[in-house]
Amino acid sequence: MIEKVDKRTSDRVKVTFVLPEDHPYDGDISVVGDFNDWTPGEHRFVRRSNQTYSTNVKLPEDHRFAFRYYSDEDGWINEDDADDVEPNEFGTTNCVVTT
Repeated sequence: MIEKVDKRTSDRVKVTFVLPEDHPYDGDISVVGDFNDWTPGEHRFVRRSNQTYSTNVKLPEDHRFAFRYYSDEDGWINEDDADDVEPNEFGTTNCVVTT
């Protein structure tokens, strides 16, 4: 799931990527994409008090960003609730979030 909050006092949108408590992935999981140079571990999912896992990224308004989740154990994972998908150079797809 992806949640977006547009801050009126900023030109940034807070994008929260959320995994449910019972997600099937093992190891450290992070969101990687255009916004962090596809660097695993920079935006790691953390367990919250409501038992879900989430991470936040502040992104510029009115942009489109390719991303995927990455698990140390399971590899690349797509988000079913992404705004769009697009092919990548590896013969698979990237998710897209728009702000």
